[in-house]
Formats: sequence, C-alpha cells, structure tokens
Amino acid sequence: MIRRPAPDVFAVVMATGILSIAAQNHHYRWLSEALGVIATATMAVLMVVAAGSISRWDLRDPDVTLRLFTFVAACAVLDSRLFAHPVVVRALGVVALSAWLVLTVLTCRSMASRGLASLHTAARGSWELAGVGTSGLAIVVAQVARHTGDRGWAVVALAIWLLAMAVYLVMTWLILWRTADERKDREGFEPDDWILMGALAIATLAGHSIYGVTADWLAGPVRAVTVVTWALASGWIPPLVYFMLHRVNRRPAVLQFTGAWWALVFPLGMYAVATAAMATELHTPALTTVSLVFFWNALTAWVIVAVAGLLRARAVSWPVLRRRGGTERSVWPKPRSREHRGR
Repeated sequence: MIRRPAPDVFAVVMATGILSIAAQNHHYRWLSEALGVIATATMAVLMVVAAGSISRWDLRDPDVTLRLFTFVAACAVLDSRLFAHPVVVRALGVVALSAWLVLTVLTCRSMASRGLASLHTAARGSWELAGVGTSGLAIVVAQVARHTGDRGWAVVALAIWLLAMAVYLVMTWLILWRTADERKDREGFEPDDWILMGALAIATLAGHSIYGVTADWLAGPVRAVTVVTWALASGWIPPLVYFMLHRVNRRPAVLQFTGAWWALVFPLGMYAVATAAMATELHTPALTTVSLVFFWNALTAWVIVAVAGLLRARAVSWPVLRRRGGTERSVWPKPRSREHRGR
C-alpha cells in the first residue's frame, strides 16, 4: 500500500526552487541549473500525484487547505526562476492565481465554520503558508508588470502584498496565542515553526519585486516596509535556532526524517535570496556575504533532508508482490526468531 502524500508535499519544490535562485544570485550557474531541473521535474511528478490524491484530502479542514498553499508558493518560486520566459511566467501566473483563489475560498469557508477557540488551539507554523503563498502570488504579478510594463499590474501586486502581510499577522497572532495559552515549553520546536521567518523573507522578496515596478511616489514606502520585513525576519532567527538546538539536545529523536523538514530548508533559502535582494537595494556588500552564508547552510540542509528522505524510502518495508504458480502473494520481511534475536 502506498501512502497518500501530505497536502504540503510541494514544499520540496519550494525549497529546491529557491535554492536554484540563490545559486544563480551567487553565480553558481551549473548548480542553479541542476537545482532548477530537479525542481521542475519534481513539480511535474507531484502535480500528477496530488491530482490522484485530492479526493482523499478533507478540504473542509483548514489545516489541509492552508498546507496546500505550498502549491501556490511552488508556482511562484518556479515563476521567479524562469522569469526570462514571458510565456512561462504568464502560464504559471494563471495557475498560481487560480489555485490561490480556490484555496482562499475553501480556507475562509472552513475557518468561518469553526470557532475562534478551535482555530487558536489548532494553529501551527504551517498555517503561515497562506501568507507565503499570497506573497508568492504578489511576486508573480510583479513579474507580469515587469514584462508588460503595465503599472496597473504593479498596483494589483501591491494590494496582494499588503494582503499577504495581513494574513501573516492574523496567523502569527493565532500561533502565539496558542503558545501562550498552552504555556508551551521551550522544547516545543517543530520544523514548520521556521515558516514564521520564511513568510517574512518571501514578503521581503515580494516587496523588492514590487519596488522595481511601482510608481515613483510609492517606491519609498514600499522600500521602507521591505526593510522592516527583512529586519523582522532576521529577528526570528536567534530564537528559532535556540529552540531547535534546545530540543534536539533534549530529544535527539526529533531529528528523524519527516516531510516537515522541508519547511526548514525553504525559509533558510528564502532568507538567502531576500538578503541578496536587500544587499542590492541598500547597496550594502556585507549583506551579500550574509546571503552566501545562509545559502550554503540551506544547501547543506537540503542535501541532508534529501538523503534522509531517500534512505527512509529505501528502509520502509513495502509489501512486494511476487507471482508464484500464477498467484500473487504479499511478501514481508520475516521476523527474526527469538533465538536469533538473543545472539
């Protein structure tokens, strides 16, 4: 039996695609191309897999629809990576916008049907993916504005960007409320907590994209907000590192592979890209070095998570169907005898 994929399965595309962009920023062309190919191929495969699994997801559950915003963000990341191809940009833009509209309607409906107490009890870091996907859509629209030269698209991108930050504030409020209400201890780290930082980092990149296409009188405020989002993203890093190391030290078992670890890789890569954008915008070469450090950290994390995932897939004992005498049998690894286990 094959497991159905998690709704946030497209996080692997987000992580791989953003590392491709970061590698391109730092002139590692061959690495950027390789990661871009992997991200594109993975996206194509996962779209087929997800299409076959969507009927088994409970789309009335906000946790499901919010995690599905990884699809919107994955489209946005690939769109940014392939910005030199206008046709691709527009096609991915249509797909991202369509998915965003559907998921927004489903999420609003499912959240409205639940009480506020129920929402704050269930809130978790992955809920920030709604803001991530919305910022990603703002980047896509800003790319369209750049290719068409139409300032109207820049206004649309600006409105979506502001909505993304409003969504971030709401989700962060729910998460922090739950944390305070439950008096969550300092061991409460989960990999998807890093999206608290990653959502601000992609908002920074969205602001940088909008800054390049917006009207002159709006450029100043957009730049100021972009600097603030980058500073806040930077401020999240020390506590997230502390809580992660603290829990790993207390409970090493948390390092076992789960798909949620891709939610750590993406924010690291996104922060590297956002910091590179800030280095250009603020004319601060030192930030380029910071971006490079985070790029290599993110790439190291990507390799570790990818290898761990492959090893886990290999180690899982799937039933193997073999034909013997015209019949099919499910062959499982035989348990060792008690005598053998005692040796």
